[in-house]
Amino acid sequence: MSLEPRADRGVPELTARVVRASFPKGTLAVRVREALGPLFEDESFAEAFPGRGRPAVSPGALALVSMLQYAEGLTDRQAADQVRARMDWKFLLGLELDDPGFDFSVLCDFRARLIEHGLEEKVLDLVLERISGLGLLRAGGRQRTDSTHVLAAVRTLNRMEFVGESLRAALEALSVAAPQWLSALVTADWVRRYGARIDSYRFPKGENVRQEWAEQVGRDGFTILEAAFAPGSPGWLREIPAVQVLGRAWVEQYHRDGEGVRWREGKDLPPGRRRLCSPYDPDARYSVKRGSGWCGYKTHLSETCEPDAPHLITQVITTDATVADTEVTETLHQGLAARELLPAEHDVDAGYVTAAHIVAAQDRYGIERLGPVGLDTHHENHQGEHFAQSTFTVDWQARTVTCPQGKSSGTPLARVHFTAQDCGSCPVHEKCTKAANGKWGRSLTLLPQDQQEALETRRREQLTDQWQQRYNIRAGVEGTISQAVRRTQIRRTRFTGLPKTHLGHIFAATAINIIRLDAWLTETPLGPTRTSHLARLGLAA
Repeated sequence: MSLEPRADRGVPELTARVVRASFPKGTLAVRVREALGPLFEDESFAEAFPGRGRPAVSPGALALVSMLQYAEGLTDRQAADQVRARMDWKFLLGLELDDPGFDFSVLCDFRARLIEHGLEEKVLDLVLERISGLGLLRAGGRQRTDSTHVLAAVRTLNRMEFVGESLRAALEALSVAAPQWLSALVTADWVRRYGARIDSYRFPKGENVRQEWAEQVGRDGFTILEAAFAPGSPGWLREIPAVQVLGRAWVEQYHRDGEGVRWREGKDLPPGRRRLCSPYDPDARYSVKRGSGWCGYKTHLSETCEPDAPHLITQVITTDATVADTEVTETLHQGLAARELLPAEHDVDAGYVTAAHIVAAQDRYGIERLGPVGLDTHHENHQGEHFAQSTFTVDWQARTVTCPQGKSSGTPLARVHFTAQDCGSCPVHEKCTKAANGKWGRSLTLLPQDQQEALETRRREQLTDQWQQRYNIRAGVEGTISQAVRRTQIRRTRFTGLPKTHLGHIFAATAINIIRLDAWLTETPLGPTRTSHLARLGLAA
């Protein structure tokens, strides 16, 4: 489909008259049009469409529909139906009342084009630029960030279910693509094993029997892979995505040697970040946080938090579930710098903060990174009074460390050791270390000077009431995550694959920004923190 840019001629007169008569107080769609005008121009998405071919549906209109789709939690089919049926949506899109709209499948094609041409962030960028033009968004000030887990659009599988489903998915694909080729390999036993969805409740009872079942699946999988990669087999067989997933899964889950096919166990398995957890979404990963496990992704949301402006989401990052919060810090700052929306202060929880991050944020971007760091836990191994690392004096020029009793280390900085002779005869030995024998006494691990000093400074600051009161503003980002989960349903992704999931999060963040801008312009107060009926009874008592 080619793009033929359409000039916005405003809202048709009949549409405007009927909508204003029907909704005298307006709706979200009506107020957005009146406040921001035509939000997305077709030219902004021109590179995603060829210059020749059948004319495409307006990409600016599709971007608006995608945003409203997340604002109201609609499917593609429901969103397309709303374009035909809703007068206020026609008002926002600048359509005549009798406009027939478009087929819902166009939305899927639009998302694919955005991803293919690297335009995933374009919708959010355009909205932030427009709001900046209203004077409601600027660089500097304070921003806060937090993450939440996102469930993949697939069911969570244990290892036996995973290998069984991986083989079944490959067999299903081959049954369609090469039925005669597959018929020569499989028997009636294969149909009994893999004809229905693999579920734990169907597995044979007993650990030994289940082990045999898993090894049988492994042998069957190797049979398919050997045949698909044999020299005489059609080359396109090995290009089938389900066959490629099968090959990767079997490398991760099985050994094959002279003794046959065996499970990989323990440390022989690849790390979780590299291991598939579903044959139907190769980008999803299994992770555990605070005792809760999930298969899927994580999304990180950054928002402004100035009291005199609406709180707007400025950055969205989506990763697989195994990526730690500390790993996205630099990406966060790079994205905000590209949008020219770097804050002066960035409020985050402990998961985003290390001494290196505090120093790097200040040196590279001029950002004060406000968040707690880990305390010195040496005291946990001692009863009563103890000497924390901060009681040791570091001479960075001489590259030595002096203990509270005046003894100097004889080793260079980084990993510092005091001799067993010094520590063994020390009268306060029990307050400092439990090392009684061996080559060394108390040991310290030091960071580079700027990081070590930043760490010690933050450890002192975060214990004060003033710092705690200043840091309280970070908790507000939990409300943003709650709104994103309840309003745009980001807890479970609608799509498979990291790129599509991230694009969905961009649409969700854009929808929240529009909702919040509308609330700001209409002076709608923020909703209070929800309290259960039982909690209210307790508070009243």
